Amino acid sequence: MSNIGKLLGLGVPYMKKTLLDVVFRSNKRKNVLLLLQNEPRGMEFLLESLGTTRQALLPQLRILENHHLISHYDDTYKLTTIGKLLVDEMVPLLGTTDVFDEGINYWGTRNLHFIPPYLLEKIGELKNCEIINPPITELFSIHQSLNPEYKVSSTVYIVTTILYPGFDSIFREMLESNVTTFYIVSQELLNKIKAEYRAEFANLIKNESFKMYVYNKEMKFLYFTFDSVHSLISMLKRNGEFDNKFILCKGQSAVDWTNELYEYYLENSVPVTELD
Repeated sequence: MSNIGKLLGLGVPYMKKTLLDVVFRSNKRKNVLLLLQNEPRGMEFLLESLGTTRQALLPQLRILENHHLISHYDDTYKLTTIGKLLVDEMVPLLGTTDVFDEGINYWGTRNLHFIPPYLLEKIGELKNCEIINPPITELFSIHQSLNPEYKVSSTVYIVTTILYPGFDSIFREMLESNVTTFYIVSQELLNKIKAEYRAEFANLIKNESFKMYVYNKEMKFLYFTFDSVHSLISMLKRNGEFDNKFILCKGQSAVDWTNELYEYYLENSVPVTELD
């Protein structure tokens, strides 16, 4: 105990760690809190999950108890009300840092203004991501190269400002495989389609499985696309330049997040049923 603590007659050390120190200065303490987020856990579960010993873990548990973040009865630990509030705030923050840690040099140089604020707040849901730099010939065939079984998937969604020259064969193959395609384009791209690829798209939009739309506002990105397994996002640099790099994410959480982004753009899009 410090001399000041003794002078004040305190039964505990006068200076405590800040909660930020308690939570983030020790991976063991942070991970204990995360393990207790949904339900109380026994000591054996904590030891096995953390790959540690009772002797090493007990001091960290005491620190969490001394700061009123956890409590225990016998050998079972649970979050306090304060601990639950703190962990509920921690999880989104940790998810966000995990996303950016995987490609901070990519994210940090991109224009993120095309993502609405409510989705930026949930960007931690883009889990299991990596930065990919594919050949230009794979930009729209990436679904097939990443997921050879995509032909049994029911739906593919694409929102884009660019058109890959081999689009016609790719779309026809998808439609022949009974893959419904939702395709949102920018106004500039629609103008290009009308001027240069009218016949090809006229045939595509006759197919009930090809749903085409035009977005009536500015689109400040290259494209994003997702199916039931993968989510891909290709962004512009902050200076407006572009490259072939994109974010590839896998799993239901990432697909659900990208679907929300798709719904955001669909709200301001109108169907294209003919090319007049």
